[in-house]
Amino acid sequence: MTPGRRTGGLSRRHFALALPSALLASGCAAPHRGTGRPGDPIVLTLLSHYASGALKKALQGPVDEWNATHERVKVRTTAVEFTDLLTTFMVRQAAGQGADIVHPYCLWNGQLVRAGVLRPAPSGHAAEIRRGYSEAAVGASSVGGTVYGYPTEVQTYALYYNKRLLREAGVDGPPRTWRELEETAYRTTRRDRYGNTLVQGFGLSAYDDSTTVGQTLALLSTAGGTFVSADGRRTAIDSPAGRAVFDLEHRLVGKGASAPGVNVYRAFPSGQAAMVVGAGWWTGTLKALMGEDYRDVGVAPVPVPAAGGRRATLCTGFLLGVNTACEHPGEAWEFLRWLNTEKVNVKNAAKGATATRMSLLQVSVGSLTGRADDMRTLLGDGGAEAGAGAGAGAGAVGEGSGGDPGRDPNLRPFLDALAYAVPEPNVPGAQQAKSLLRKNIEALWTGQQSVDEALRTTRRQVDQEVSRSW
Repeated sequence: MTPGRRTGGLSRRHFALALPSALLASGCAAPHRGTGRPGDPIVLTLLSHYASGALKKALQGPVDEWNATHERVKVRTTAVEFTDLLTTFMVRQAAGQGADIVHPYCLWNGQLVRAGVLRPAPSGHAAEIRRGYSEAAVGASSVGGTVYGYPTEVQTYALYYNKRLLREAGVDGPPRTWRELEETAYRTTRRDRYGNTLVQGFGLSAYDDSTTVGQTLALLSTAGGTFVSADGRRTAIDSPAGRAVFDLEHRLVGKGASAPGVNVYRAFPSGQAAMVVGAGWWTGTLKALMGEDYRDVGVAPVPVPAAGGRRATLCTGFLLGVNTACEHPGEAWEFLRWLNTEKVNVKNAAKGATATRMSLLQVSVGSLTGRADDMRTLLGDGGAEAGAGAGAGAGAVGEGSGGDPGRDPNLRPFLDALAYAVPEPNVPGAQQAKSLLRKNIEALWTGQQSVDEALRTTRRQVDQEVSRSW
């Protein structure tokens, strides 16, 4: 699953390219030289996709605080579009121009480790990460059991539903099982007299990775299945669990409850989709788009195949790590420790309440981190302003999120899901494997493949991808 599109409106992290030519030429080592005079500060470059709007401002706040309070080490942020981020990591590394600190999507970790981009976290930092973050966040930030960075943005998946549409269809509450999910989807689907869909009951959508692969893998996890085997050498989706998920989606499309050609990012906020499985980042975007109609939005755990089933869902995320080519790794790790583990006071919260700067940053834009203690503080009863003491994300509070995200009860299910979410597989071929899975899911939804054909083709193509020598 790719990360969300919550930076404003409906764009999916399509940021303007923000890498000045001077920085493109600088690389890891060049910024450290400064003027060449003794005593010049070390300048660390941080490359991310936080290039515009609320995300850019939220990250720049704590970076400015660090630079104002640290004379010896300074941090300079640079950014590119998310769609260019992986290529930028790989190309700049090959050219000897890799940034000191990198902010990759965890799906790419296996590929970046194999390419020599990511440096393993030192033992003390690795211990802090294992101790302070949820198991899913640690798993997403690790490759082969080795931790490679501090988890930052963490996204779990849950069921969004429109309370009004369910109520009008005579449904009392969100579905808890797949059977209830199907029944609710069929009851809430509406068509005009010509057979055109006015409201789809369950929003299967071929719009992007998140709407296609993300919700499929979230459903797969509730059935006890996985996409890739534990050893990372083959796909595991051609299994009873995978077949059950494909069968479910095939029925929903075949009976007209789902219309994969519809963009659910537009359909759900406009009341044209009753339910959709999505990631937590969407809450902020929905609140901004829907205004007063946001009161109709509810969030519940992803339904399980049968009553009494064990809850599970998908977890995706990002990490901040240090480049293997960085000339000052100790200083880079110290900045990351300060940003991700040092606690600061939280405004408008209970006396003495504290959270990390990264958690404050993420909550300010409607997201979460994998630090459950911080999230309970920031999303607890009564809410808390998503801001901190001097300099910690100053000016970024709530921007782009439609109000104070700390008071949004719809974020709670995503926080609860940190305890049972399953991270995406991040083997070296994970990005291409996901692209292949998406292609076959869409072929299933559009009738180009049967369930059997989609499972077989996915197995053959993905096995070839993840098993090849990298």
